[in-house]
Amino acid sequence: METNSFAVLCYIRKSRINKQGKADLFLRITVDSKRAEFSLKRKVNPEKWCSKKGRLKGFSAKSKSLNHYIDELETKAYNIHSKLVIKKKPFSAETIKNKIIGTETVHKTLLEVYDEHNVQIEQLLGIEYSYGAYRRHIRTRNHLANFMEKEYKLKDLFIREVDLKFINRFHHFLKTRKIGNQNTITKYVVNFKKIMGVAVANNWVNQDPFYHWKAKWKKVDRDILTELELRSLIEQEFDIPRLEQIRDIFVFSCFTGLAYVDVKKLSSNHIVLGLDRKRWIKIKRSKTDSRSVVPLLPTSEAILSKYKDHPMTKEHGLLLPVISNQKTNAFLKEIATICKIQKNLTFHLARHTFATTVTLANGVPIESVSKMLGHQSLKTTQIYAKVIDKKLMEDMEVVKAKFKFGP
Repeated sequence: METNSFAVLCYIRKSRINKQGKADLFLRITVDSKRAEFSLKRKVNPEKWCSKKGRLKGFSAKSKSLNHYIDELETKAYNIHSKLVIKKKPFSAETIKNKIIGTETVHKTLLEVYDEHNVQIEQLLGIEYSYGAYRRHIRTRNHLANFMEKEYKLKDLFIREVDLKFINRFHHFLKTRKIGNQNTITKYVVNFKKIMGVAVANNWVNQDPFYHWKAKWKKVDRDILTELELRSLIEQEFDIPRLEQIRDIFVFSCFTGLAYVDVKKLSSNHIVLGLDRKRWIKIKRSKTDSRSVVPLLPTSEAILSKYKDHPMTKEHGLLLPVISNQKTNAFLKEIATICKIQKNLTFHLARHTFATTVTLANGVPIESVSKMLGHQSLKTTQIYAKVIDKKLMEDMEVVKAKFKFGP
């Protein structure tokens, strides 16, 4: 942390003169115009005090002893200041004062707490946390570091200095830097909120700065493939093998509801025999670490069979030859054009299609769909039910238009 000013001053308080005519002696530390002071537990005669030098006048043994004590305290203050500057740690006048008198309290910094949190998550990867959750917190931590450097000219700050103004400025900073859409930005701030929750729980802050902050989420319409679009996709013949391969893996997701990262890691270890003696997928979702349980439909089985001898699957011991998410989504744009699908075809759209077109629209109970998707809450699955309701409403509007009676 760079400071604009630093000063140490020894002075007397003439307002506190006792019956013997002596005043209390204090040491004052100033950092960036903010002061912290403490009593030296000494009393001196104001007439014998030199305010300009901050020392006792004369050459008596008492004067020499007291002045030497003051010299030692001031030297200690300057040494503490130098060490803090060299270490580039944030500090205040209060910090130096507490170090001098030996009553230093725990003053955690924001990035210090966040780094400790992220180390704990890293140690629990695959046990309590997914790699995706870990990476999101790493990104949030880095955005905070960038924000403090750009907006406050600081490498870090005490976590107790975080207030609502700081939170709002961070939110604004993410928006102006175009880090992502509204929901992405809100997720970063929510991650930050979790860190402040840790600080509150450990009494590192006096009060929760997020108390008056409320997350604002933008409602997102989830696009899906209709049954007709899904059929056209399945029946489309491709002259280019890579497009056929991407189409097949996308369709596999449409009939299993697995996200890209889970399809990519799918191996024979995830295939089990169900109570019906048929093959099922049982896999822990990488995003939430919750379990997805999905029966393999004939279409899914056919795709697995088609690629069982593919070089990529044999080399890596996986069930499908999945390439990078970026390339997959790029090729899906080509596929959409060929199939004349007027939608932004991304891999995640397959998961939405499974939840709506393949399952809910065909009478599969929402509780069963929720289990297959690996949702931790039924409320998450209900979003797809609303998509179905909206589609029904739109279809009925067409019917009403055709059978309009009266004037």
